[in-house]
Amino acid sequence: MSLKRFYVFGLFVFIAYLGACGTSGIDSNDNGSDDDKELVIAQPNDLNSLDPQDALSTSVERVMRNMHARLFMRDQDMGVVPDLVESYDNEDDVTWHFTLKEDATFHNGDDVTAEDVKFSLERVMEDDTLKEYPYFKQLKEVNVLDDHKVEIITDGPMPTIEYVLAKSGADIMPRDYVEEVGIEEYKKEPIGAGPYQFVERKIDDKIVLEKYDDYFGDEPVWDTVTIKAITENSTRVGELLSGNVDLITDVTSNEQERIESNDGTSVVQGESTRVMLLMNRMTEGYATADPKVREAIDLAIDQGAIVDSVLGGSGVPVRSRVPEGVLGSNPDLYDAYVYDPEKAKELLKEAGYEDGLDITLTSPKGQYPHDGQVAELIASMLKEVGINVELDLMEPGTFTEKYTNNENEELIMIGLADGLMDASYSLVHYTIDRAKGQTDYHNEEVDELYKKATQTLDEGERIDMYQEIQEVVAEERPHTFLYQDKTNYGVSDAIEFEPRLDETTYFDAIQPK
Repeated sequence: MSLKRFYVFGLFVFIAYLGACGTSGIDSNDNGSDDDKELVIAQPNDLNSLDPQDALSTSVERVMRNMHARLFMRDQDMGVVPDLVESYDNEDDVTWHFTLKEDATFHNGDDVTAEDVKFSLERVMEDDTLKEYPYFKQLKEVNVLDDHKVEIITDGPMPTIEYVLAKSGADIMPRDYVEEVGIEEYKKEPIGAGPYQFVERKIDDKIVLEKYDDYFGDEPVWDTVTIKAITENSTRVGELLSGNVDLITDVTSNEQERIESNDGTSVVQGESTRVMLLMNRMTEGYATADPKVREAIDLAIDQGAIVDSVLGGSGVPVRSRVPEGVLGSNPDLYDAYVYDPEKAKELLKEAGYEDGLDITLTSPKGQYPHDGQVAELIASMLKEVGINVELDLMEPGTFTEKYTNNENEELIMIGLADGLMDASYSLVHYTIDRAKGQTDYHNEEVDELYKKATQTLDEGERIDMYQEIQEVVAEERPHTFLYQDKTNYGVSDAIEFEPRLDETTYFDAIQPK
């Protein structure tokens, strides 16, 4: 679809919408025709990058998973299934051969080849500035065997190789195009091999995709998909109720009744792997480097009250970064917290803060449901035990920049999901390389356990080691865990939508009614 045709089409849609007055986005867009199917989704924040290997964001993944193809993908039940791969086998514990589908092409028409796989994977394996780098380090070599056959050699046995090749960061990019225009230009007009191709992006507004007619898989369902960035919760809900969007994410508890009581919309709740937590800077010179201070912070926070009063029950208190539903989660640390404000006061005195402690808590406002309110309540709870909090609330874009650059002071609140569905994804945060500059946590026992777990093919042994790491971390507290979030979506009755545990949104899994 040309840009001119797109804008004319958009004007026609707007006029039709005025006549329909309140019908869903799909009904007003297609005007009784099956030829023009547009899906409109609204989320609370814009994409922080169009580099598929340098984002680590649910909002970015929502787009990238539909624009790019990977060697593998996860189905609705979280099973790993082939995507670009036609067949594969492992020659031994460290050597894997993958044969690619020969009909797969990029959006510019170029064939997807083994050279593209080598180029894409080597980039994320070798460039330690990329956010996805820590999850691909165990890939040692990528060798081209022929145009459509590639060999991957791992650094020791790698039980999660298929998981890694299905996660964000494993997107296959066209080597020739990237090398021709450079990565900065590529991020302005990305090309993938997925079912939907890039049309345009307006910063802090929207990104528009259209179906790729030569996609190697099933024919895409939608002609056009628009992802809007609408920070304000009430505005996002209003767009759904007025029929301007078909699906909204991150519905807050105070807005749910508004959606449910409206004719033509409903709230759909799903489980998620997102854990909200406080990162404690353990760098020398910070008060949070003292284990007694970190424990006092944990004991001062009533996670159960946060879930009940602010979230309306849409979450579960936890004491682990590894979420329930992920391989290796520790059931003893799920639906658990250690609230004890009197002991927190004693610990602060023992740490030398009889007259109180001043710290800074950085938090986003508008990136996660109720995040600003949660941060304010935490600050109030900490004050009750003698910790005076300077609360630094930031809009999502500024917050992401501060988090990415490790510029926070003692505490920063963030929500982290699991893109691998394996505890190794979450627990890498406690290895010396990943923690450097962020929490600066270091425990040699944890490093050794993590290395052994990620190279152990016996699943039971891996789980035991993962759970042991979580127990150590729960006591040493580089993170203060808050709760595992549930996801709430506002959905138009004009579509069929089923949430996924990994929060990935496959556009073609959303069907028009």
